[in-house]
Order: sequence, then structure tokens, then C-alpha cells
Amino acid sequence: MTTIPRIDARAMIARDPACMEALRHAAQDIGFMTLVNSDLTPAEVLEVIATYRAFFHLPDSAKEPVNMAHTGSNRGWGAPYSEQVDPDANPDYKQVFDSGFALPANDPMAGLTCYAPNLWPAQPAEFQRVVDGYAHRAIGVAMQTLRGIIAAVGLPEDSFDQAFTKPMALLRGNYYPQRPDTAGPRDFGIAAHTDYGCVTLLATDGVAGLEVQLRDGSWLPVQAEPGTFIINFGEMLESWTNGRIKATLHRVIGSDQERISVPLFYNPNHDTNVAPIGSGRTMLAGDHLEKRFRETYLHLSRPA
Repeated sequence: MTTIPRIDARAMIARDPACMEALRHAAQDIGFMTLVNSDLTPAEVLEVIATYRAFFHLPDSAKEPVNMAHTGSNRGWGAPYSEQVDPDANPDYKQVFDSGFALPANDPMAGLTCYAPNLWPAQPAEFQRVVDGYAHRAIGVAMQTLRGIIAAVGLPEDSFDQAFTKPMALLRGNYYPQRPDTAGPRDFGIAAHTDYGCVTLLATDGVAGLEVQLRDGSWLPVQAEPGTFIINFGEMLESWTNGRIKATLHRVIGSDQERISVPLFYNPNHDTNVAPIGSGRTMLAGDHLEKRFRETYLHLSRPA
């Protein structure tokens, strides 16, 4: 029976041999793992989840001033049915709130959409402080995890360090309401997809919902309590490492319980070449993300 490897962050940082073998298995054979004993505490996770929940429970009129549909970027609130990750499914019925790594206004890359200014709601009052503080801490854990994974698959652990000085890091709050009574087989909280970037660090409120597709095509539920993180790897990292690390399909169908999850999508600098190492080809990280965002966010896919 296939299980998702459970990795202790302290053992990973110490490069414990048994842990490194489990990491290699997670990266090459499964595409998913869980992470415990990291620098992010259950209390910090519970605080950010409660903050997102308070925002999502506000009336739509209070969320409308930060509706990303009015922007040319992916910052702010995404209403239900504003994303479609699978063109063969209906738009996803979840709500989201996206914020990203901020650059100083005088940075040469500050005008790029992948570093767009964040939009912050007026309520809850502590929203920006809590979310921004969590994002800073999560970026540190994501980098530790990336270095461990890179080492586990036989590459120098610092080989990607310089590619993350201005990471295109996106923190998202996902709100999955109860599955609508009218939902059919083409309706999902989020339909089957692979993540677009490098490493995803996912916190959840403990409610079940995430399913991972195994190599035989079956779906395996993956659940984690607050403070245990679900880690998966994206298309960019699979390309960059020439397939040594696998991006894996996953989905959320939804249930009779609402669910909050908080993924940090940790991606390299915009101008990083993420084509397979040694291939002689060029695939800029920013171009790849821009393409995939335009395929997903409905307000970005419409003609200008």
C-alpha cells in the first residue's frame, strides 16, 4: 500500500541518511510528502487559518474592494468560479486570497506582474500583519525543504540558492465551502492539476479533502493537522531537475464541511532559467508562470 512519506524537518536539516532516502522516495516516486517539526508552529498555522476564515466569512461587499478581477494580476480576493485549473472541468467553486513577495518600488523588476503590489482588505484588522508575517516564516521553511530535496536527489544542496534572492513566492488562502447540492461530476473545489512552480508548502485546518493521484491512477486522500505540512513539487522543478523530481496531480472534490488550506507556492526569481540542467534550452521561470496563470485565472485569460 502506498503511503505519503513523513519527514522530520530536524532530521532533514541534519541530512540524516534515513531521512534523505525518504526524501528521495518522496521526490522521485510519489511527488508528495508531509513535514513535521518545522520552524512554523501549530499556533502560527492556527492564527493564519483563523484570519483567512474571518475574511472569507465576510459578506462579498466587504471583499469586493480587493477583488483581483479588477486587476491585471493575481493579488487579492478571487471569488467563487474565478479559476479553472482543468479546462475539461467547470470553474472551481472555491474562494481564494492571494498575496506575494514584495519588491521595493525602485527595484528594476517591481513592475512585473509576478511581483505586483499586494491588495489588503480593511477587515479583519490584523489581516496584513498576520498574513505577511506567516508568509515570511513560510518562505524560510520552503527554502530549507527545497535544499533538502535537492540534496536527496544527488544535486549540490546550494545549487539553486542564487535563484531565490527575489522569489516569486505566492501565499494563498483557499476557502472550500460545503460542496454545493447542485454539484455534478465536473464540479470541484479545485479540479485535478499539477502545481506550476517549484515547491508548495501547504498548511490545512485538519479537515479532509485533498487527494493525490498515484502512479497507478488511483486517488489517495492526504490529511494533515495544523502544524504538519503537506509538501508537493511543481512542473517547474520537474523540468529544472530533468525529471528527477516529480510533479503530481491532485484535487479537492469537497465535502459537507468547509475547509481552509494555506499553500505557499515557492518559485524562483523571474529571470531564472528552469529548462532542464545541461539541456542548452531556455525556459524563464517568469514566462512559465505567466503562461499558466493566464490559463487558470479567468480574469487574466479574457482578451484585453
